[in-house]
Amino acid sequence: MEKASRGLADVVAASTALSDIDGKAGRLFYRGYDIHDLAGRTSFEETVHLLQRGTLPTRAQLVEITEDLQGNRDLGQTAPALLGYVTRSGTPMEALRTLVSSLSVDDPDAADSSPAANERKALRLVAQMPVLVAHYHAARRGAEVPHPEEELGIAGNFLLQVTGTRPSSRAAEIFDECLVLHADHTMNASTFAARVCAATLSDMHSAITSAIGTLRGPLHGGANEAVMRTLESVEASGVSPVDDVRARLERGEKIMGFGHRVYKTEDPRATHLRRLSEELAGETGVRTYYEMSRSMEAVVLETKGLYPNVDFFAASVYHALGIPTDLFTPVFSVSRMAGWTSHVIEQHLDNRLIRPDSEYIGLRDQEWHPIDER
Repeated sequence: MEKASRGLADVVAASTALSDIDGKAGRLFYRGYDIHDLAGRTSFEETVHLLQRGTLPTRAQLVEITEDLQGNRDLGQTAPALLGYVTRSGTPMEALRTLVSSLSVDDPDAADSSPAANERKALRLVAQMPVLVAHYHAARRGAEVPHPEEELGIAGNFLLQVTGTRPSSRAAEIFDECLVLHADHTMNASTFAARVCAATLSDMHSAITSAIGTLRGPLHGGANEAVMRTLESVEASGVSPVDDVRARLERGEKIMGFGHRVYKTEDPRATHLRRLSEELAGETGVRTYYEMSRSMEAVVLETKGLYPNVDFFAASVYHALGIPTDLFTPVFSVSRMAGWTSHVIEQHLDNRLIRPDSEYIGLRDQEWHPIDER
């Protein structure tokens, strides 16, 4: 037997038409479209259509999917009834794992995994996820969730419902671009978990719950929060970012937000997020975290040869948009719901049970003895 590949590195686990990465060149594609062409030009709603339905929408198709998303925000009865329980303890991602699973109770297509039903459930989950995060955040503060405004779209309404303030048109556009950048990313851990679950012919909600449970892990979904905690820690220390990061690296500490398993050069998503962080710093007049990030970026590149990944500048962008730090990973799930659901659809359309082999490294030829002789 061939020696096992640790973490399934370089093992092709599935075929997909959804997204592709050129790690050497630092390029990301959604259904053949370069992320540099999509980011800032294509709305999240258009990206949902591209991933779930296979094409960038015509104007009429965009109107249709936008209306469908607006009409499927309702959370039903079960998830809202659980809010009082899940806000008492644990993290937001633990709460969302339970809440997303509970959405299936009220979903009219829950028991149907036909292509048409999967498409309806996929769109419904994309519509519900930002509302669910906003309701969770409101419930833990004892606040009311503002009513959505139709002209804002998913990005604008999320900012409205989480911050309580109607965002500027540019803030909504910036967050919309963030959602596009995070929408899919080939066979990452949470997507793989969703496809493994779906490959058993389990349902859409079970597969997405598996993805959320996987995203909760700090090696996958928590890095953006860790970056913000680091920035806050450096600011509080009073030490210059350059000296602080050098000291951390000398102690052998890992600086979150740098390096990537696939990209050998800069993550293309980081290129856009750096630009957005700089723009927000200029608009708000609060440049501290952007400038700290640039200083830290230079030190890590010089010392370790590592480039920033998608999480590094996402932290300062989300902070500038008024999103609470512990909601950074839930925000990731709001965006990635487009990709996760599309992967479940794709898996069900051409399914084979995902059952990798393993390399046994335990003892062999053990001799059994009765319990009194052991």
